[in-house]
Amino acid sequence: MLLPVRAHAANLRTETVAAWDEYVQSVSVSLQDRVRPGGSFLWTYEDPERIGKVHGGEVVVAPAPGSSPRKVPGGLIHHWIAAAFLPNVKLGDVLEVTEDYDRYQQYYRPSVIASKTVAREDSNDYFSMQLMNKAFFLKTMLDADYQSTNVRLDERRFYSVSRSTRVQEIQDFGRPTQHRMPEGQGGGYIWKLFSIGRLAERDGGVYIELEAIALSRDIPGALRFMVDPIIRKVSRSALLTSLAQTEEAVCGRSADFAKSADIPASAQHLRSVPAPILLEKNGYITVH
Repeated sequence: MLLPVRAHAANLRTETVAAWDEYVQSVSVSLQDRVRPGGSFLWTYEDPERIGKVHGGEVVVAPAPGSSPRKVPGGLIHHWIAAAFLPNVKLGDVLEVTEDYDRYQQYYRPSVIASKTVAREDSNDYFSMQLMNKAFFLKTMLDADYQSTNVRLDERRFYSVSRSTRVQEIQDFGRPTQHRMPEGQGGGYIWKLFSIGRLAERDGGVYIELEAIALSRDIPGALRFMVDPIIRKVSRSALLTSLAQTEEAVCGRSADFAKSADIPASAQHLRSVPAPILLEKNGYITVH
């Protein structure tokens, strides 16, 4: 099944970039509607059932409204939304983790191999990451630079917009044949990344929401019916893992984050939490 995908490289085309830019612009407009006075800042609070799930301790993940993935000329746009609630923590506690780019390689391993802060200018942060990409079961690494714009709406609400400014594929990572592909060339499993993070301190804790959007190559028609479920599973799993690891770092469960410190009182409720169980119902993936 994977031979046609493995055999043919996919170069990023001008029309694909144009479709991506147009989609990202539409997402940015929607974000401004959320953050304006009277706007619905949290996706979680748009549905009573979702509020109950998230506030009850579940990580809820769902595709964005519309087709998923969205087909564009020469590519696919993947757009997913995830939400979690961290009780007994403050907004600043979460920001200490999410803005500590140098330690992403500790917080989010093994997906993040290396990370570092490049520069901080006013409300903009610049950082780089090397990500292990196992799409289609092929072992490649992504070397990427990012720009993140951070906005503090008030004492209890914060959002950030991050976008990749460079993504290069390193094929055969860790092997003697390892080599870096020019930007826009290679397997095309991830060409561009864009994400929105929203934080809101309320109800005795902090709600974390993450919208993750990625541009990838198109899938040959003969393989789409088999590959699409894999893409959906990988997308959901990546968001679930990301929010779970953020919670661990914030609450002090990560040994790398709190090498010599005890788990704080705010995280004591996690000591008795069993291993995660993934459940799917009505289009949502939740972790218990």
